[in-house]
Parts: sequence; structure tokens; C-alpha cells
Amino acid sequence: MIPFIEIFLLIFSITKLDTPNLADLSRAIREGDRTAFKNFYDLNYASLYRFLVGRGIRHDEAEDLIQKAFILIWEKRETIDESKSLKAFLFQIAYRQMLNHLEYQSKFKDEDLQDMEMITKNPVDDIDYPRLLNFVKKVILQMPEKRRMVFELCFMKQFTYKEAADALEVSVKTVENHMALAFKDLRSAMIEYYGPEIEQKL
Repeated sequence: MIPFIEIFLLIFSITKLDTPNLADLSRAIREGDRTAFKNFYDLNYASLYRFLVGRGIRHDEAEDLIQKAFILIWEKRETIDESKSLKAFLFQIAYRQMLNHLEYQSKFKDEDLQDMEMITKNPVDDIDYPRLLNFVKKVILQMPEKRRMVFELCFMKQFTYKEAADALEVSVKTVENHMALAFKDLRSAMIEYYGPEIEQKL
């Protein structure tokens, strides 16, 4: 099964086409380039902030979670793989921190359980998950064959772009292009199916 949280993160918060030199930026950060890291911070701060606040996190808490996520990226920079999305990794870190934060809060606010339920309520609870999953699968199956194969290898089976390129006997750049188009297909199809308001729910 395709994990829904990854679909939402990648398609709606992450998959707006990034700058074409994102792999170069990731490589520079891995090598300790502080200017590259600042550029990465500037490029992603606003969208990460909107993602957290959209899930009921207060302004000051969101800022704190964002800072921690970026700090972890910098501390773990030597492990960065430029063939994978650093932006996706950033959002996944922030999401896990958000869950930990809410769990920690709940231990001290038992008397405010009702309020906590309002905070932790997922904005996508009213979406029909089985219907959404079937729809996403159909969109994937309707992709051109090569694009679908690349997407299944890189997103669903977690191949690196180089591993997928080797398996399909194409260039890494070709894999990157197919992935960008696949995410664009999914995003456009979901907005067309659910309407523009889907972006406000996720």
C-alpha cells in the first residue's frame, strides 16, 4: 500500500517543481557549504511552516519544530544522498517531530483532552482513503510506461535515481525528469478530481 502521509507530503507540500539544481544543492550541503544550506533553508521554510500550521501547530511551536528539523539536516549532512529528495527528508523529519511534540503535550494536558483532540485532528480525516488509494493507483497505471516504471522504482520501492537508471538502462537525468513529470501528473489529477480545495485540506 502506498503510505498516504508520503503521498500528501510529496505531492502537495514537496512536489511543486523544485529548482533544477537541487541535487547540486544537496551535494554542496553534504560538503559543508553554509551558503547552500542557507539557500535550502530560504527555499523551504515557508512551505514547511504552512504545512505545520495547517495541522494545528501554533506559530511559535511551528518555528521551533522547523529549526530543529533544519538543525538535524545540518548535523546529518555527511549522510545526504543527492539522488534522493532532501526536501522530502526535511518534511518527514518535521512530521515525525510534530507527532512527538503532540504526544509529549498530551501527557501534561489530560484535563484538556477535548482541546487536544482538536489539535491532533488530521485535516484529511474527511477524505475517503480507499477511494483515494484506488484513484492514485489508476493515475499511476495511466502514466506512460517508462514514467510509471521509474515512479514505481524510485517512490514505491525506494530505489535511488542511479539504481533506477541502471535498472532501466537510462541516464540519471532521464529518471529525474520522469519523476518530476510523474509527481506533476499525480498532483494535477488529484486537484482536478477533488477540486482546488484539496490543497487546503492537506
